[in-house]
Amino acid sequence: MNQDIQEHFQNIREIIREGRAGALKAVNAYALTINWQIGAYLSHRLSESIYGDHIVDNLAIWLKENEPGLKGFDRRKLYRMRIFFTAWQATDWSLLPPFIQENEGPEIMFPIITTPKIVATLSPQSQSAASIPAILLKLTWSHHIEILSGCTSEEERLFYLILTVKDKYDVRDLRRQIKSGLFESQMLAKQTLLVPEHPKKELLSEIFRDRYVFEFLNLKEPFSEYDLKKGLLAKMKEFLLELGRDFLFISEEMHLQVGMNDYYVDLVFFHRELQCLVAFDLKIEAFKPEHLGKMNFYLELLDRDVRKPHENPSIGVVLCKTAHEEVVEIAMSRQLSPAMVAAYQTKFVDKNLLRQFLHQWTEDWEQSQQQEEEF
Repeated sequence: MNQDIQEHFQNIREIIREGRAGALKAVNAYALTINWQIGAYLSHRLSESIYGDHIVDNLAIWLKENEPGLKGFDRRKLYRMRIFFTAWQATDWSLLPPFIQENEGPEIMFPIITTPKIVATLSPQSQSAASIPAILLKLTWSHHIEILSGCTSEEERLFYLILTVKDKYDVRDLRRQIKSGLFESQMLAKQTLLVPEHPKKELLSEIFRDRYVFEFLNLKEPFSEYDLKKGLLAKMKEFLLELGRDFLFISEEMHLQVGMNDYYVDLVFFHRELQCLVAFDLKIEAFKPEHLGKMNFYLELLDRDVRKPHENPSIGVVLCKTAHEEVVEIAMSRQLSPAMVAAYQTKFVDKNLLRQFLHQWTEDWEQSQQQEEEF
């Protein structure tokens, strides 16, 4: 078979793949819209009737008797549809940055409630609420169940909604992020990360954080740096998920030699987008200025002996148990090498900080989306 024919066949395969993907998205969108509008009907019409709170139970029984072949509409799932609607319908969408509001905000999608008899039973407010916000259609029903069952506030739901859309998390990864308390730890992180000089400087604040959550290690206090390192290696998948996209593991205890002296870097990764090595030096104590000196030495050796000609300068992360903000700021004030300081701990934040964070967090995302459209 000649090359030209194979290229045509490849094009046909791409058409099939894209068509199937589009069909799956359409099916998912219709399924979510059905669930949303059933939730809207239960909330705005049936809940006002004389049947009271038992209406969902009675509906599940009625559907089972009158539509015995119908699946997915039992008592528990109907309650979830009602919660799905009431939780998101009451959302303050102004919390989202303007870019998200304009491109993913509430709008009518796949209108299903069109039968005049049904529409007539709904108030104008109910009819308007029957249209699902478009951004919700980017997730599956299973994603929504995880968010609704695992989050306790509107702000937390919005955080994981945008995170899942942005990073394309599957359900298992989303569940892990919720259980690890990413919302709390991410919100507490400084919004102005001290970014060193680097050819990809504009991306560093998006890729790196100054706090990480390693709840999956289950380490008992006190633990050693060796315990921390072995725990992270044993849970590498969870560690990579916490670090974020595009990190590839290269080596533990990477051997570097200067003359007759041997040195070892705890963990070394490669970042695809940054196109550089990323070295992690693990500490079980609070950050000390001398930690940066050691990291600078490692980075110089990595760039001299390991980095390939086409790669960018290596980046270092000193990962400490705690890091006093003022000490880090002073230590970084004359820092020349691309090294940063991060801690692993968790606290809670308020709604105003979330609003500020969401706007800052999506700036780079907005720019990348615009660049893709221009391309």
